[in-house]
Amino acid sequence: MVQLAETHLRLSELTAEINRAVSDRFTGRRFWVMADVTSHTYKADRGLHFFELVEKDPKSGNLLAKLSAKAWGSGSQSIEQFERSAGQRFTNNISVLIAVEIQYHQLYGLQANLLEIDVNFTLGVLEQQRRNTLEQLLQRNPEVIWKIGEKYYTRNNQLTLPLVIQRIAVIASSTSAGAEDLRHTLQLNVHGYHFIIDEYHAPVQGDQFANEIVRQLIAIFHSEQNYDVVVITRGGGSQTDLLIFDNYELARAIARFPIPVITGIGHQRNESIVDWMAHSSTKTPTKAAEFILAHNRRFEEQVIGHQQTIIIRAQQQFAREAESLSGIYSRVVTQSNRLLSLKQDLMNRINQSVASNTRTILFNKRNTLLENTASLLSRPRTIIGNQRNDLNNFIGNLKTFNGQLLKNQRGYLNHYQSVMRLMSPLNILKRGFAIIKQNDRICAHPDKLKPGDKISILMSAIKLGATLDNKTDHHATETDL
Repeated sequence: MVQLAETHLRLSELTAEINRAVSDRFTGRRFWVMADVTSHTYKADRGLHFFELVEKDPKSGNLLAKLSAKAWGSGSQSIEQFERSAGQRFTNNISVLIAVEIQYHQLYGLQANLLEIDVNFTLGVLEQQRRNTLEQLLQRNPEVIWKIGEKYYTRNNQLTLPLVIQRIAVIASSTSAGAEDLRHTLQLNVHGYHFIIDEYHAPVQGDQFANEIVRQLIAIFHSEQNYDVVVITRGGGSQTDLLIFDNYELARAIARFPIPVITGIGHQRNESIVDWMAHSSTKTPTKAAEFILAHNRRFEEQVIGHQQTIIIRAQQQFAREAESLSGIYSRVVTQSNRLLSLKQDLMNRINQSVASNTRTILFNKRNTLLENTASLLSRPRTIIGNQRNDLNNFIGNLKTFNGQLLKNQRGYLNHYQSVMRLMSPLNILKRGFAIIKQNDRICAHPDKLKPGDKISILMSAIKLGATLDNKTDHHATETDL
């Protein structure tokens, strides 16, 4: 059996003691507290806000303190007034200066009850954060971001827009109505312009999602699509909702991006840092679409203007050339008539000269022809007689030389016959020589024979079979002549 302590309290008794202590210490007192809001929820049916107030170490980000809080009644009305004045929602991750009273409830524990909220403090914190971000952008990226007067210049806003914008990459939330407004405005334009629109989805609310937009910019850069512009849109929201567009990394990525960036992120009051870093900023997605349509319309108007200028100048040129051509025509007709008259006189003189010269030439040629005719009639007889004499001489020489040639050739033939008979193998064998065969083939090269080979020896009248006993080199000097 458990032994009870001599003095003990029920939990309700202990919490009652705490409640009395807190009431004695804090009742009737209010405290102005600087903190950040987290874990915010709102019960609209009851008009209740529940949230936590936290303080973080500015260097490490670690929590230093945390306190549950709520707002209802006048406190809830103060939050509504704050949202109207600040142009932003009372939500997580904002810094606030609020008046609270401390309460303790035996079921819900220690809580701060919001009584009033200072609008200017929150706006000042946000503005200071923006200034710090802008200073970092200028100091860390002097090659792509610089400031002249009150205007920020970036590599992106110094890019030249294409003459016509047609292929567009849109970064928006997958559920964004702003992206639909942009698409409908572009596709249903009254000018009949055609656009190719590719959407890249990323959350566009909450500073923690800024890297998602940066990743989509990288995806656009590596897409190998020749986009004319990139449009970043969202459907509007409070200033706190738009804190993502004051993010350092996102602003830096847009300032460096090699494709012109157009923003239409739904704010009607202040511009974001991203708006200053981008090529062009508009208030809403619809305004971004109208900006693109106006850009293309300006190009079309320029083309139409050039067309009209060309037509007017062409007409003026045609008029000048027609007048010049008329003068040239008159001069050509006059000069042609004068030239034709001169040429006609020249032709008449030439005709007379030709007629006279022709008669002279024909008379001279007729005399020459008669002389040539007489010469032609006599020369063939002389030529034929000479050729007949040459032919007779050739025939006589041919007969003489033919008999002599046949006699010489007959002598040559008899000589060759005698030599052939002397060289006949039969006559050679009769003179005591022999022919050696191996395998029924004449052995002309003794190098192929070796002792033990079977050979045949042909003489003038007989054929001897023999086996080679030995083989000895000699110089055969006894057969030398």
